[in-house]
Amino acid sequence: MTPRGDIPSPTLERLAEYLRCLTETDVDVEEFISSDQLGKRTRWPAELVRRDLSYFGEFGRRGVGYNVTLLRHALARILELNRPQPVVLVGLGNLGRALLTYPGWDRFNLFIAAVFDTDPRLVGKRVLGHDVLNADAIPEVVPTTKARMAMLSVPGSAAQEVADQLVACGIRGLLNFAPLALEVPKTVLVRNVSFITELAVLSHYTAQEQ
Repeated sequence: MTPRGDIPSPTLERLAEYLRCLTETDVDVEEFISSDQLGKRTRWPAELVRRDLSYFGEFGRRGVGYNVTLLRHALARILELNRPQPVVLVGLGNLGRALLTYPGWDRFNLFIAAVFDTDPRLVGKRVLGHDVLNADAIPEVVPTTKARMAMLSVPGSAAQEVADQLVACGIRGLLNFAPLALEVPKTVLVRNVSFITELAVLSHYTAQEQ
């Protein structure tokens, strides 16, 4: 699945970094920010910052920079984070609990709308402020949340089946922590998160330095 409007995925990823940076900026201290400053804080060249933002119009003024509040609102709108966005979580193991307790959800208008698991010790219980529902209820519950995104922190053996259920319920974006390459329709975007993959890359580069 390609991003809406044919904007490259790397550009959208950088926009999310810019938004994070702007969200963490104290506007009482810093009302404006330049492309140089924004680039240094996100580790991207100022020219690339300006090019990314130019996809969506003119936001800054030469010699003044970008108004932090206005640019933050504009990026939130571009990324569809200017309104509450429900997210479904499937799998409440150690990783699932860590995702559930992440403190920054509301800063980006994201919230966990439903939590599912298959562990009978968890199903029916309230964990970290959320009712844990049986995964069998995904077809009935997910459509009522109006969520378009879901996070999978389930074993690889269960990931494809769960993904199929979520896609059938209207989920169009999957953040996949399971060690499995999911097969989904072209209309669904999967973002895979693998700590082992990232550490393997780091292992290679650090070994080369030695």
